[in-house]
Amino acid sequence: MRHVEPDQCRSARIGAGAGQGRAGPTLFDAVLLDRDGTLIEDVPYNGDPEKVRPVAGARAALDRLRAAGLRLAVVTNQSGLARGLVTEAQLRAVHARIEQLLGGFDAWLVCPHDDADGCGCRKPAPGLVHAAARVLGTVPRRCVVVGDIGRDVTAALAAGAQAVLVPTPVTRPEEVDAAGWVAADLPGAIEEILCRQAAMESGRYRPATPATVLAAGAGGSARRAGTVLVVRSDSAGDVLVTGPAIRAVAAHAERVVLLCGPRGRAAAQLLPGVGEIIEHRLPWIDPAPAPVDPDDIAALAHRLAAVAADEAVIFTSYHQSPLPLALLLRTVGVGRIAAISDDYPGSLLDVRHRVPAGVPEPERALSLAASAGFALPEHDDPTLRLRPVRAAPPRLGPPGYVVVHPGSAAQARGLPPELARAIVRALTDAGHRVVVTGGANEAELTGRVAGGEAVDLGGATGLAELAATVAGAAAVVVGNTGPAHLAAAYGVPVVSLFAPTVPFGQWGPWRVPTVRLGDAGAACRDTRAARCPVPGHPCLSRITPREVMDALALLGVLPARRASVVPTVGRSGR
Repeated sequence: MRHVEPDQCRSARIGAGAGQGRAGPTLFDAVLLDRDGTLIEDVPYNGDPEKVRPVAGARAALDRLRAAGLRLAVVTNQSGLARGLVTEAQLRAVHARIEQLLGGFDAWLVCPHDDADGCGCRKPAPGLVHAAARVLGTVPRRCVVVGDIGRDVTAALAAGAQAVLVPTPVTRPEEVDAAGWVAADLPGAIEEILCRQAAMESGRYRPATPATVLAAGAGGSARRAGTVLVVRSDSAGDVLVTGPAIRAVAAHAERVVLLCGPRGRAAAQLLPGVGEIIEHRLPWIDPAPAPVDPDDIAALAHRLAAVAADEAVIFTSYHQSPLPLALLLRTVGVGRIAAISDDYPGSLLDVRHRVPAGVPEPERALSLAASAGFALPEHDDPTLRLRPVRAAPPRLGPPGYVVVHPGSAAQARGLPPELARAIVRALTDAGHRVVVTGGANEAELTGRVAGGEAVDLGGATGLAELAATVAGAAAVVVGNTGPAHLAAAYGVPVVSLFAPTVPFGQWGPWRVPTVRLGDAGAACRDTRAARCPVPGHPCLSRITPREVMDALALLGVLPARRASVVPTVGRSGR
């Protein structure tokens, strides 16, 4: 079995230090591209170089990536080899023609198998993505995969890479719905890749030139601040995904004070870089706000004045406004305020930042920090990270169990209890050790889901203990809620049963191996509903325990009695 074509592998000329000299952290080292339908027009089982036709704009777009110092590899299923429809010599000739037309690639990685072979390299399995990262001297989370069908997206996410779907006439609507990042064409996908990297360095969503990188580097290295107030007044998950941006501010500030709400305090205590915490409900942010109380606002103003902050960075989600707090901060003398605002801020903001729709929440926050002059240092990888926590409860046994977290503060984002119970039963029957977790008010739910077959920690852990429990897991099965982000912080694979009430591309587990399940095109899509607006919770209730088992296997998480066949997730492909 051969995945790499050594005669066409040029990764030796690209060292692991590619990206050095950038002004900020490197989001992407490499771009991995599907072949048929993505780079060239899809000619089934093509062995004829004369039939190679690049997609529109491919050469110029790829040259932009090369000029930016990104490494390029092709990751492609070629079952024609297994079926005897294409020879290796013909495949090499086709690839030589592609390079003649599109320029050289640093590596070619090919799966020569058919679905029935049960290999680990055929997409949607993540083997090709893992192999490409190794050959290119990087890791999957620093790669982005560009492809045209759901298999490409699934393989990327299962490896921990990011994925851009570029639909073609053969792309199914449900594959478009499920993709977190969709571009109209290959040049558009590459433009977005370069823009997202530029935003990490300078906060500006435009591709960096050598001159702008040099200028940003000179300014960024000298940027120092005194006391900086950072704000994220929202739930635990919201605070967790803001962590990298808060680290960026802390790298430049003498003192960092975090203003958060009571739902986010426990998460705030886990974040590196936070020196002090102020807890206060903001009625324009809280999901169940009390009437505005003038005395309460006056008390908050008094506390904020006592901080004596030199500047403030207000982090918000895409549907929230920073302007009420900015007004309050102006009245207590904060001299420089930065925030994301589409609304006209008048004199309330010194740095008014804007972010394109669909950017992941951690990147969104990092770009705001960078625009305020607080780029994450180059040595700090842009990932979620937490302070050390104490060990998990001893009754869990050794690491390697599967955590099932059925609940959520927002009912629409949690798992239907009957489904969660069926998942636990299937996992334990297959030989997995299972731990069911839940908050203080979820003990009845977790007891029902655990059913005497799994360890029930419902109501028995605070957030720090829950984090330690997640850190010891082989995988986490969870909806769109805080433990998904805890898993991302520890690099623990996630089976994400993601209700589409908010965009997956913004709120899905960030830069960690993930398989998404559920109906991404359900009627609740983009409603931001806290309670399921559709009877029966159909976006999640139709998931089967078998799909969860297959997703775990795709992530490399197998029970003691391991399956004899590698599962196939997704449709047949090349």
